[in-house]
Amino acid sequence: MNSAAILQSAPGRTEAEAQFDKEMTSMRAAVQKLSDSLNTMQEVYAKEEVSLSPAAKEARLKTLRDKQAGYQERVQKLQEQAQAREAELMQPIMDNVRKVLDDLRAEGGFAFIFDVAAGSLIVSADKNLDITDRVVSKLRLAAPRAAPAAAKPTPAGPTSVPAGLNTKKPPTE
Repeated sequence: MNSAAILQSAPGRTEAEAQFDKEMTSMRAAVQKLSDSLNTMQEVYAKEEVSLSPAAKEARLKTLRDKQAGYQERVQKLQEQAQAREAELMQPIMDNVRKVLDDLRAEGGFAFIFDVAAGSLIVSADKNLDITDRVVSKLRLAAPRAAPAAAKPTPAGPTSVPAGLNTKKPPTE
C-alpha cells in the first residue's frame, strides 16, 4: 500500500489540517513577535556598540544572549506544542486508517502489509505470527548447551500454516 496516497484522501484530513493551520496562526504570530523584538535589540546594539564602554558592551551582550536563549526555548516549546496538537488532530484519522488496514489484512488473509511510500515498513501484521517470545525462550534454554540441530527442509506446496510457524507445542522437559 502507499500510505501517502491513503492519507492524502483520508476522510477528515482536510478538516484536521484546516483546524491545525487556524490554531497555528497565533503561534506563528507569537514567534514573529519574539523574533522582531530580538532583531530590534541586535540592531540597536550594533548601532551603539562603538560608543559603549567595555562593561556596557558585556552587559548588553549578556542581555542579548539571554534574550536569544529565551527566544530559542520559547520557539522549541511552541514547536513541541504544534507537533503534539497536530498528532492529536490526526490521531482519529490514523486510528481509522489502521483499523481499515487491519480489517483488510484479516479479510485477505495477509500476514503483512508493506508500505511502499515508507521504504517497505510493516504497517500491519498478524500478531499470532510474532514468535519473538518463543525465540527468546528457546535461546535462553539452549544457551549453555551444544550447537543447534540442522533445520528440517520444509515440504513443497501449500500449507495450512505460514512457513516457520509450528502449531505443535514444544515438548516439556
